[in-house]
Amino acid sequence: MIEARDSGSPGAAPEGGRDFWPADRPETGRKRPNPKILYGGAALVAVVVAAVAAMVLLGGGDGGSAPKNVLPTAYTPDFSGEGFTRIASRDADKRPVTEAEALGGDAKSLTSGKYTFTLAASNLTGDCKSVTWGARLQGDLAKYGCSQVLRGAYVSSDKKYVGQFIVVNLASEEGVKQVQRDLDKATGAGWVRPLNAPGVPAFGAGFSAAYAKTYGHYAVITWVERAGGVQPASLNEMIDVSLVIEKPADFVWGRLDLAGGGQRR
Repeated sequence: MIEARDSGSPGAAPEGGRDFWPADRPETGRKRPNPKILYGGAALVAVVVAAVAAMVLLGGGDGGSAPKNVLPTAYTPDFSGEGFTRIASRDADKRPVTEAEALGGDAKSLTSGKYTFTLAASNLTGDCKSVTWGARLQGDLAKYGCSQVLRGAYVSSDKKYVGQFIVVNLASEEGVKQVQRDLDKATGAGWVRPLNAPGVPAFGAGFSAAYAKTYGHYAVITWVERAGGVQPASLNEMIDVSLVIEKPADFVWGRLDLAGGGQRR
């Protein structure tokens, strides 16, 4: 576990480099991930080299195929769950998630700043094992009552970026936090398989960044990359893209309202 600093990437600040994970900017709505931690590498150069090697060996980019067992290069979990205590247990929110609820309507097209993404494919399953890999992760999903995994595959209008929006419906917040720990690639526990859509650059080979957040008994994961897994100039770029892909998580606020605990940020 290291603090990630941008000391040599293209576009880095000339005065001695700067944090890959900058301080949160004063703004409304979603904030950049915190804490400023990059998991799973001894140095950024090492993980990028590994990622590029994986892309060459396993294929990737437009027209290629993603490796079967994919891991993000950078991963940041958020265990706080602040504001979602009311639905920390599925007992208070028993109705299953639907694709229309989370990925319908406004979630079909996401726009923020210079980024516009379109939902290219979606998949909802009650068989959590079928869309994940890794015995330890799958064991914890069963132990903590995984009842659904929802995945949405997004592509930017210029096809330069691809993203995955993932919701894991667990019995409790305790399970969410355990799954987030499992997703740290240092554990070797496994990961959720990306959903690939026809006509969209294959996801997973090369450099990618993932962010997992605690929304009560839901684990919400955003996983993004430049098409083909090209290394970004800075993780700031990946953070900005992930904040767009995270927007469908607004459905959880509706769940909170129905449980009597709605209080918008």
